[in-house]
Amino acid sequence: MAQDAPLNRPLSRMERFALRFAELANDDPRGKWLQTRFLRGFSYTWVRACIAQRIFADGLDELLDLQPETGIMLCSNHRSFFDQYVMLLACYMGPAAWAKHLYFPVRSNFFYDQPLGVVVNAAIAGGAMYPPIYRQAERRALNDDALDRMVKIVQTPGNVLGMHPEGTRGKGPDPYTFLPAQPGVGKLALVGRPTVIPTFIHGLGNNVAVDIAQNFTKGARTDHAVIIVFGKPVDYSDLAAEKPRPTLYKKCADRFMQHVKQLGEREKELRAQLPSLADDDPRWLNNRGANKLYAYEG
Repeated sequence: MAQDAPLNRPLSRMERFALRFAELANDDPRGKWLQTRFLRGFSYTWVRACIAQRIFADGLDELLDLQPETGIMLCSNHRSFFDQYVMLLACYMGPAAWAKHLYFPVRSNFFYDQPLGVVVNAAIAGGAMYPPIYRQAERRALNDDALDRMVKIVQTPGNVLGMHPEGTRGKGPDPYTFLPAQPGVGKLALVGRPTVIPTFIHGLGNNVAVDIAQNFTKGARTDHAVIIVFGKPVDYSDLAAEKPRPTLYKKCADRFMQHVKQLGEREKELRAQLPSLADDDPRWLNNRGANKLYAYEG
């Protein structure tokens, strides 16, 4: 009988380097300060210039008015590699103290085991694609550590953690059909007790050049619109009062996903209304504050 694999397979030199970089960018206050300045000063600027013409955000004013006593966990569907990244643009559209620091957990594959992945994480997100989640069962202890880190993140006011309840990207032809919710996001919520905001996004592709080009076409706001629908905070207090167990984690994740699905129906309605929407509707992101960047210092 083969011997069981060790719980912690040693990280490669590349993985150790990538993890150390990400820890410095996220766990060290100085690194996080630099990362936030990078995201607000560089990423926000180029994302807005290259795609804001196409983005229609419903529920954004209610989101910006929130005054949560905990961190925020954005739970969204997952169709594009860039959906959470585009959401950061919305997070910076107003003087919201809850959007002080951003975190986007990712699979370790590519972003933590390939040189190009480290470069992408640094150049695009300033290292905010953190913490890494490992696929290998023998690295379960590393994922337990990642969960502990995420719990601390969502318990801290001013932090935003982007999560996909589905766990991976949906690749089917119907953007309104979803993969099963994974229990991990439910466990994180029930342990960390963050303010959970369901979100649905549709319209982005996986080719940066194409997405940018569509921003400057005649049909940017009709044929190529990117619609983001932000929902109200999810009430899961009844589940938090129950005894923690795997089935409860799954039930909680399913509740979050059900809210995302409902927002998908709202997105369908909004997409049908696009031809009749006014060009000066404030829900078009490039109509909000025309290149004004709200900063949150702290």
